[in-house]
Amino acid sequence: MYIDCRGKACPQPVVLSLKALKELSAGESLEVQVDNTTAVENLKRMSAEKGCDIAVKDNGDGTWTLTVTPKDADTFASIDAEQEGAAYCAAPTAGPTVIAVGTDEMGQGDPELGHILIKGYLYAVRQMDDLPKTILFFNGGAKLTVEGSASLEDLQDLAARGVQILTCGTCLGFYGIKDKLAVGEVTNMYVIADTMRAAGKVIRI
Repeated sequence: MYIDCRGKACPQPVVLSLKALKELSAGESLEVQVDNTTAVENLKRMSAEKGCDIAVKDNGDGTWTLTVTPKDADTFASIDAEQEGAAYCAAPTAGPTVIAVGTDEMGQGDPELGHILIKGYLYAVRQMDDLPKTILFFNGGAKLTVEGSASLEDLQDLAARGVQILTCGTCLGFYGIKDKLAVGEVTNMYVIADTMRAAGKVIRI
């Protein structure tokens, strides 16, 4: 699919792209032509956060063609293109990055694969130079910070490097694992809510 966003100011290139991505079938790509670097950067940011592959071609005439390929077409099925498009074009908010982990699985589908993916994700975070300030664990995510967790080594390393690891005490109690916490600190929903409020970026898992 191809859309021409030349002459369109932010947030229209992102909004129109999100609407088009909702219509793609599995395996299809979207080509977007734009004529300003702001649109290029916002589309790159949107693609990265939505888990899409993106290729950017400078056409040499003041325009760029971006090819966006979703890894999972269902990612865009239920989004509000107008609201999310505007958010991607908003000025960045000063503040730390916070990762909010509400599950011990990543994605929807086979639980075994979900456990493998969440372990891989936390390992990947550990390899980054620009670490988040805080990682919050709640609901099923609380199971990742206790004894026997496959991610424990990664989280302990992150904590040693200054990342704040906070786990919901109510969640630990609900699952009967409060006495098995092996990394970070127990917290409450007020602190979780305030940490997310003050963040410059919240990445939800």
